[in-house]
Amino acid sequence: MFVSVEEDRAMDLFRVKPIEKTLAEAQESGEGTLNKTLGVTALTMLGIGAVIGTGIFVLTGQAAGKYAGPAVVVSMIVAGVVSALAALCYSEFASSVPISGSAYAYGYATLGEFVAWIIGWDLILEYAFGAATVAVGWSGNLVSLLADLGINFPISLSAAPGTQFVSLSSSTVDRLSNMRVGETLLNPSVGYCVLTPELMQGLKQAGLNIPVETAVFNLPAFLIAIAVTALLVKGIRESASFNTVIVMVKIAVVLLFIIAGIGFINTHYLGMSCTPGTGDCQQFIPPNTGTFGEYGYSGILTGAAVIFFAYIGFDAVSTAAQEAKDPQRDMPRAIIGALAICTVLYILVSAIMVGLVPYAQLKEDPAPIATAITAASQHAVQGTFIGYILRSFSMIIKLGAVLGLTSTMVVQIMGQPRIFYSMAKDGLLPSWAAKIHPRFRTPYITTMITGAIVAVMGALVPITMLGQLVNIGTLFAFVIVSIGIVVLRRTRPELPRPFKVPFSPVVPILSAGASLYLMYGLPFDTWMRLFVWMLIGLGIYFAYSARHSKLRNSATS
Repeated sequence: MFVSVEEDRAMDLFRVKPIEKTLAEAQESGEGTLNKTLGVTALTMLGIGAVIGTGIFVLTGQAAGKYAGPAVVVSMIVAGVVSALAALCYSEFASSVPISGSAYAYGYATLGEFVAWIIGWDLILEYAFGAATVAVGWSGNLVSLLADLGINFPISLSAAPGTQFVSLSSSTVDRLSNMRVGETLLNPSVGYCVLTPELMQGLKQAGLNIPVETAVFNLPAFLIAIAVTALLVKGIRESASFNTVIVMVKIAVVLLFIIAGIGFINTHYLGMSCTPGTGDCQQFIPPNTGTFGEYGYSGILTGAAVIFFAYIGFDAVSTAAQEAKDPQRDMPRAIIGALAICTVLYILVSAIMVGLVPYAQLKEDPAPIATAITAASQHAVQGTFIGYILRSFSMIIKLGAVLGLTSTMVVQIMGQPRIFYSMAKDGLLPSWAAKIHPRFRTPYITTMITGAIVAVMGALVPITMLGQLVNIGTLFAFVIVSIGIVVLRRTRPELPRPFKVPFSPVVPILSAGASLYLMYGLPFDTWMRLFVWMLIGLGIYFAYSARHSKLRNSATS
């Protein structure tokens, strides 16, 4: 049968990479290959290390303050359900196609080269931009911790350019506390605070004129990205060991926050009671402002889409498949185990956070957990044993957040170079992107490039914009992986699957649909940025990758 040149090129775009070839690459060993050193415990800790990070320590406050209000707890549950569906799909792929590359490799094996490139390019949003988001959260917690220690870090070097801060004294906080600005009940903390529109209006209503300081560069975010990159160049074993230790500290800190804060929850903040004598009642689901996604039920959806970042991490485990000792057995256990542990902790933390601080106060706060525990310490009776303990908890939790976010960055920056490694092995990126350090056995060139991108983005881009880009990129990856399960079940039913998604194809279809629904809840400008990002990726694909594809060239030779 005659096939036109145009049809032949179209077929090339969707040519799938044989799974046998992928599995053969996974079995390669020796110099120039990744080091197989990770067991199920290390893999699970990598997952927890990535999951418990910026989402819980930073973006939980953003989702509550801007979108869902106290109903951020519901947003957290919705995001957790979507993540659980996707985790099942990732687990089946990770056990049957244990190759470095995550969703990129899965897409190449099921939906073809063009889709694989799209998802590989998209994953940059998840891993590189995700690490930059973590770096910004790390910086916010570090600056807050230093302030508790009496060290005032220069405001001009502590946040993205244009971020405004005001320094509030105890007398100013007393005047502003419980002041109502529109739908917002102010409850600021002593020290430097991000100048939100509500806080600005409150200062005007109180007749206060406080100098405003503006940041120009986020130096701590820049430096931590460089330090983590150096650790990852050194080796996967060292990085995993460091991560395991820090994850134990991080879990202890999260439990500490739950224990410390639960006794000081203000049920009024949760919409469960009214302020005595005032008739002032706050709703659990604040009324919608008239704009989709700003409170109300649409706000819960948008909050879930934003807070979805909190669950990102279990999929990062799949990027280390070629460094696992027994990937078919251990990858599903690590992915599902990490997600289950984190989901329970997340629901508890989000409920306590919005019970300690009015949700509107958290809109632009880069360290909402630190703010919440500080509020609890201020409510405690000073001079008492519990008051002393809570003041100590505040510093401990901030220190734990700093350490915990470091481990999150380790996993995020680790994932991106391994995507590049797989793409370069397939010829879609230059060969130098697949180079392995002869001594450390790590993809050192792409690790350094990724680290540089993370450092610059973390230093210059606001956390809200970064978080939304990461979310839409990850949700898109989940859609591809979920569809890939359905396709692979039909095209390769005989393929060994140590772990199978239950009730397929119903669960994979639900996973894809739920991910698309959360994408729908993201702001329009986030979709526009994704569109522009994808246009850039398409330009690179047709200018370089399509002409250098090893799969395509082998088929035409």
